[in-house]
Amino acid sequence: MELGQFSASLAVKDIDRSLAFYEAFGFKIIGGNRAENWLILQRPEATIGLFQGMFDKNIMTFNPADVRSIQKELKGKGLKFDLEVDEFGQGPGHAVLYDPDGNQILLDQH
Repeated sequence: MELGQFSASLAVKDIDRSLAFYEAFGFKIIGGNRAENWLILQRPEATIGLFQGMFDKNIMTFNPADVRSIQKELKGKGLKFDLEVDEFGQGPGHAVLYDPDGNQILLDQH
């Protein structure tokens, strides 16, 4: 199962304060819209998104090349999805499930 690039989307209270904190770790802004309170930060080995006021909890995201095959495989292992991608569709799509502790996992094919 090829999950693709991993990133964490962080629900932050103060985007400027969070940006300064992660810049201290060497993260650089590579995208987003500060006026809309979201930024994408990256280091060579990691990507994180800072999102102020957009969602309540942090989200783990994987960007696979084929979300449908991963969804099928995980369902075959008994995992339940809260949002499923159309298994007969093609191209971009996403699916959502939660781990046993309530952490959201987004499988997002671009």
